[in-house]
Amino acid sequence: MARTLISNALIFDGTGAAPVKGGVLVEGNVIAAVGEVEAGGVDQVFDAGGRFVMPGMVEGHAHLSFENVTATEDLITPTPEAQAFTAARGARALIEAGFTSAYGASEAKLGLGVAVREEVNAGRLPGPRIRAGGLEISVTGAMGDEGRLHNPRIGPSTIVDGPEDMRRAVRLQCREGIDNIKLDVSGDPFYPGTPGHTTPMSFEEVDMAVRTAHAYGRRVNAHTRSIEGSKHCVRAGVDAIFHVEYSDEELLDMLEEARDRIFVVPTVGLFHQIMAGEAAPFGLPAEVGGYMNIPELLENSCKTHTELRKRGVRHLIGGDYGFAWSPQGTQGRDIEFFIDYYGYDPASALVCATANGGLAMMGDGSLGTLQPGKLADLIVVDVNPLDDLRVLQGPDKIRLVVKDGQLCKNALAEVGTSMLVEVMQ
Repeated sequence: MARTLISNALIFDGTGAAPVKGGVLVEGNVIAAVGEVEAGGVDQVFDAGGRFVMPGMVEGHAHLSFENVTATEDLITPTPEAQAFTAARGARALIEAGFTSAYGASEAKLGLGVAVREEVNAGRLPGPRIRAGGLEISVTGAMGDEGRLHNPRIGPSTIVDGPEDMRRAVRLQCREGIDNIKLDVSGDPFYPGTPGHTTPMSFEEVDMAVRTAHAYGRRVNAHTRSIEGSKHCVRAGVDAIFHVEYSDEELLDMLEEARDRIFVVPTVGLFHQIMAGEAAPFGLPAEVGGYMNIPELLENSCKTHTELRKRGVRHLIGGDYGFAWSPQGTQGRDIEFFIDYYGYDPASALVCATANGGLAMMGDGSLGTLQPGKLADLIVVDVNPLDDLRVLQGPDKIRLVVKDGQLCKNALAEVGTSMLVEVMQ
């Protein structure tokens, strides 16, 4: 079994504890030791040159097949063959930026996440660990339903009506290899007929989806912005909920009570980017964002997720990247947003990006921290992110990436440190 040492590092283990100096010893695909580690008996050594070592990050709301999207046409009209390459590029962008895991939300076509997952697992394609999402499941007249009686256009979702339709749709996705079923429970500002505070999907439909998916051992995620929609999800046993802007005291209490089984992914980046003018060159200026009610959604997001942070609810970073103004691989921006909008300190925000994400991916605590016995997913970063979080907002400062004990990226030589030293036995 190969033994690899990453030496001369400042190590953040993902638990929130202060960084320590030393090394990380990897044996096979697991962490064998952290801290003071002897170099003897190892097969290879990577000199971190005093750089920061931390667990690989987790994108908590991944759309691998979203690339330069500005409208739903960008998801609907391309061929499956073309979008397979898009999803492959998305996977590569994530691993290059230090994301060793992707917790799937949904994709532009049903099987894209599955296809890329299988290629990555087989070693034929660079990419993170993937829990594959499929097509979103919505209901008639809601988010994702873009047809009209005179124009039965197929949108980027599977449309169901009633629990039996839902059962069939979930079973089909499970048959096709989907890991994470996604439901569109509430409305959305991009669909004026069903704004964010509305709840088109019934509790009975959500409950059927959860019971069916869990019977197959799969997870259920939900797009939910409304109070009622989020309550549906908690009561039904949804595994992860995305957005969750609107809340009341009852919902906050419900989420606190469910905090050991549920994950919450705020996906604040999209709103920030619109209101900061970053989407303006692509036809979505802040003024239009105002008409879409995004300032109110952002205000409620701050209130809700600040309170959930205080109550110990597990947040994940990421989500809704892949638009023209938010390229794949820049998801690390959310760590800074968690500090600015929700009151996290830098170390706790990094826990959301690492340990919390590892729990969402694996569920058994085997991923997301640099501790003996844990799976060896780690990255080496040029600068201490606790001092400057911008170093995690793209691939440039990510010098080395290890996933499952395997080297996925090594750019240490570009900054004058030794790439690899063979240690003579």
